[in-house]
Amino acid sequence: MISKLILDKEWPRRIFHEFRRKIAKVWLKMNPGVEIIGVTGSYGKTNTVWAIGKVLSERYKTLQTDLNLDTIYNLPITILKLRPWHKAMVLEYGVDHKNEMDFHLELVKPKIGVLTGITPVHADSEHFGSLENILNEKTKLLSVIPSNGWIIINWDDENIRKIKIKTSVKIVKYGTSKKADFWAEKIKVDLSGTSFFLCDSQEKIPLKISLLGRHFVHSALAAFIIGKIFGLSKKEIISGLKKLRPLKGRMSLEKGPQEIFILDDHLRANLASTLAGLRTLSDIPCRRRKIAVLGEMGEMGKYAKEGHRLIGEEIAKLRIDYLISVGPLQRETFREAVSKGMRKDSVFWAKDVKEAAGILKKILRKEDLLYLKGSLLRHMERVILILKGERVDCVVNLCHFYNPCHLCPNLRKI
Repeated sequence: MISKLILDKEWPRRIFHEFRRKIAKVWLKMNPGVEIIGVTGSYGKTNTVWAIGKVLSERYKTLQTDLNLDTIYNLPITILKLRPWHKAMVLEYGVDHKNEMDFHLELVKPKIGVLTGITPVHADSEHFGSLENILNEKTKLLSVIPSNGWIIINWDDENIRKIKIKTSVKIVKYGTSKKADFWAEKIKVDLSGTSFFLCDSQEKIPLKISLLGRHFVHSALAAFIIGKIFGLSKKEIISGLKKLRPLKGRMSLEKGPQEIFILDDHLRANLASTLAGLRTLSDIPCRRRKIAVLGEMGEMGKYAKEGHRLIGEEIAKLRIDYLISVGPLQRETFREAVSKGMRKDSVFWAKDVKEAAGILKKILRKEDLLYLKGSLLRHMERVILILKGERVDCVVNLCHFYNPCHLCPNLRKI
């Protein structure tokens, strides 16, 4: 046993984390007055946590998980920041393996559970293995909600509608259909944000948020519902939502090289978020040419080729001028876009980020709007670094480093 610990260079970190976890569990019991909101799903978690935190902070001292940390570390670290004056704690429950949710729930169980949506991310054999396993794991959070708690679900999501929730807990549905308890209608997206009417059976509230995309409306709806549960006034909730700002790399609009504009969405990519991002690009009313640069969606397992083909099928229907598909799986997107009618001279396939940047250099014009998307480990930010004239020697399509590329020693190989 001792020899194994010596060989395991991570053992000091493991022991420290386990100790921190035990302290966090004790600390949570010493602060019973805090209301805990848990958010899970395959997409939209981070922005939903962010939106809920902004709304509740209008009246109460509110804690929320860090935007960038893994859930394993995020939960105990957040709990240890808890103080007696905190009224609410908003936690993101991210999982990518079977039984991982049990591990998180053993530490902290929420009173309010939010399920944002289900899509086949982490469906490969190294993770969940199937969409059914993803559903089973994510919905474990809903099963621990106490009888005096709340379950809040995205009724637009087809997979969520299939779930049979056996509970006496109050369930609230949100979406873009009047079949939901709270819904959004007349959604409009432009370069300044997203406007819509937030509706329930009694009223329609006009609202505009600074986030770009119809999918962010779901985060706003979830936050609105939780604000109502906590007794906030309509004025307080709207004030909180208006303070939302785009998170960098998650549909943030930025000025790019060669006097272009970049809709930067490179930090995450699954089927639902990629479709949402492309539809947003298409929806934005502007005279600029729209160029989509797509990296691969990772960890989709048996759904990988089908998922990438669905992206190609959808993009052919949208108001997008150019598509550059990057990486082996994106060849499926490229082929499907052409077969479904997108002009051959406006669709390109690149084997890696350097080739993609080379294509862009030939077609870019001043004030073009470039949408950048890909799974985190595809590191699509390298395309922009190359356009800026920086040296990028690493062109692998899949990298296992989570840090931003500009901090990586492999970016410039000596």
